[in-house]
Parts: sequence; structure tokens; C-alpha cells
Amino acid sequence: MLTRKQRELLLFINRRLSDNGVSPSFDEMKEALGLRSKSGIHRLVTALEERGFIRRLAHRARALEVLKLPESAAPAHVPSAPTLAHSSIIRPDFTGRKAPPPAPPPSGSEDTQTLPLYGRIAAGTPIEALRDQSSFIPVPAFLLDKGEHYALEVSGDSMIGAGIHDGDTVVIERTDNAENGAIVVALVDNEEVTLKRLRRKGNSVALESANVAFETRIFGPDRVQVQGRLVGLMRKY
Repeated sequence: MLTRKQRELLLFINRRLSDNGVSPSFDEMKEALGLRSKSGIHRLVTALEERGFIRRLAHRARALEVLKLPESAAPAHVPSAPTLAHSSIIRPDFTGRKAPPPAPPPSGSEDTQTLPLYGRIAAGTPIEALRDQSSFIPVPAFLLDKGEHYALEVSGDSMIGAGIHDGDTVVIERTDNAENGAIVVALVDNEEVTLKRLRRKGNSVALESANVAFETRIFGPDRVQVQGRLVGLMRKY
């Protein structure tokens, strides 16, 4: 699953490679997507590389290779830079303001409860977590406490040190607050959702990975909203 910006960047890179065989520069990517800084492009490129869509070619400046395209990508046309810059963004919504979901299927056991499964959330580079109100999953009742819960499928390995692997399903208690050191679903800048350990110090909020390959990201308090707290994990073998 790619975010809208990741998809736009992938198609832009592919179009430039098809046109002249040369990868666009980070400045050109920034202008095409209407971003303010190259750090956002670096994050998008890293996300595409982690998900196997592109590969950086060693010992060659600004050299990228497109390994695959999204199945829904239209091969005939990629929007030009001005179109990309003004395209709309599908934003996540874990605030509770939602239309009533369809009734879930019966759990089938007093030992389980059925929770809505809200797509994939990044445990690496943040992605937009999109709510799917048609998917449900049975969850052991002992993982749940009072309150509202939902489930998310993990994408990435930045929380592997906390025992959370790519493809795991995490059970989240919906809350807008969590204790220092808790693993939370965090909404960043009102458009990116990620699963990270929460650290607060003074007026700073840190979203901490559990993998030395990923950096800790630090924000002002008004840029991060807690959307839920991890209470359980399920894994298929």
C-alpha cells in the first residue's frame, strides 16, 4: 500500500527515467510534489525503497531504478509537476468522527471479540493509515479492556526490537493520551500515521523506533496527536 505522495513520486521518477534515462534530482522531485523541503523527499524515497518499488544504485549520484509500479498505475500518462503539486490528499481519521460502520460478523466465541481492521500502518517510514470499515478480525478477549479498540496490520520493521514484526496485527485502544514510553499510534502534522514509542521531554515529543537502522523523530507538541495505545499483538506463523 502506497500513500498518495509515495505513488506520485514513484510515477514521476518512472516518467523521467522513461523520457531520458536519468533520475530526477531531489530538488526536481520537491518541486514536482509541491513539498517545502528535501527532507520530505528523502523520507518518500526511503519508503519506496523499503517497500521494494525502487532501488538506489551504488556509487552513482542521484541514480534510482524503478523495480515495480503499483498495480493500479496507468501506464499512458503521469501527471505533470503542477498537477502533482495541487493533488488532494486522503487524510486519516482516527478522531472518532465517523459514519457508523457496518455491523461486524458474530465473534463465534465468548473468548473472542470482533474488531474493525483498519489497513496497514507503517512501523518504519510513516504512511497514511486508511480506514477500511468493511474488514473485521476476531481478537482474544483477554487482550481488551474497557473502552474502544481497533486493529492495524503492521508494515515495516522499525519496531522489531519491541517484538513487532512486519505483517503482525496490533490491537490498539483508542485514546488521545498515553504514558511516557508507551507504544502509540501517532498522527504527525495531521496527515501521517505511524506506530512508535512515545517520549516526552519538556516541550518536545519524540517518536522512537526500536531498530537502530531508523532515526528517532522529534517534534513540537502541536505536531503530534496520540490516536491510540498498543495493548496487544497477534502473529501468524
